[in-house]
Amino acid sequence: MKLNADRLAGQLAERLLPVYLVAGDEPLLATEALDAIRARARSLGFDEREQVFIDKSAATWENALASTQTQSLFASRRILEIRMPGGKPGHGAATLLKLIAAAGDDLLLVIATGRLDKDAQGSEWVQAVQQRGAWVNVWPVDAAQFPGWLGARARAVGLTLSADALSLLAVATEGNLLAAHQELEKLQMRYGSDKKLGLTELADALGDSARYDVMRLTQAIAAGEAARALRILAGLRAEGDEPVRVLWWLVNALRRQGGPRTVPMARLIARAARVDRVAKGQSHGDAWDELALLCAEMCGRRTLPLPRFAALWERPRL
Repeated sequence: MKLNADRLAGQLAERLLPVYLVAGDEPLLATEALDAIRARARSLGFDEREQVFIDKSAATWENALASTQTQSLFASRRILEIRMPGGKPGHGAATLLKLIAAAGDDLLLVIATGRLDKDAQGSEWVQAVQQRGAWVNVWPVDAAQFPGWLGARARAVGLTLSADALSLLAVATEGNLLAAHQELEKLQMRYGSDKKLGLTELADALGDSARYDVMRLTQAIAAGEAARALRILAGLRAEGDEPVRVLWWLVNALRRQGGPRTVPMARLIARAARVDRVAKGQSHGDAWDELALLCAEMCGRRTLPLPRFAALWERPRL
């Protein structure tokens, strides 16, 4: 069978399968999936665990197969974990098929890999895993789903975050699930369980006024308050923030901003692209001035015409 990480707990509660493949590039979710499989196995008497890290040596695969044929002196039920980062067994494919076939009541086989490409997904060994056990696909959480994921994680540790606080945490952790998980653990340790946290508490806990100010900036833009947005932007400039970093947050806010706009999206994208070029020295101008124009237009105010793009190296020499 094929599962996503969210369905794994329910499947484990029903029964422990002989083979599990955990594949994906999201470290936190992959680690949690592996921990859940190990915990279920331990509860059923799988008290010994052996890990094999696959390299290019044929001896590695031979050692892994030999371990399944050796009786343990300490436990009758064992977990064999195959760590195969590339997702391709190469010359060990036949051995891997034997390992999958050998898994059963006394041997749990767990294979951990990175993301599987199209060829690997259609390989014989992956099909064998699905026939005998489960392929757990660990997908990254995309930007649109990230705030919801954060909210669910916060509730799991006894915290309720306001919408503003949730947005700030999403901006502060920049889509990094492991960083978000660590921040939530810190918040739980600081404030305890059964707490509702707002923007002020979260900003204090993060200890980064620049992120707090950027959150205020995006709020002002969402409300269409151009004058307040420009005052906050001026404060960020005075604090020595980097234009490219502010632009990154604004572009993310632009992607999330829905509904009709006074200023067309194509123009806002072109405005953001100009900020990026100026900040990187590829066009003449002041990056903070260009950011101010972008903020004003994101608030619905039409400003100066966009100049035609000409990179510095494309300009004629005088």
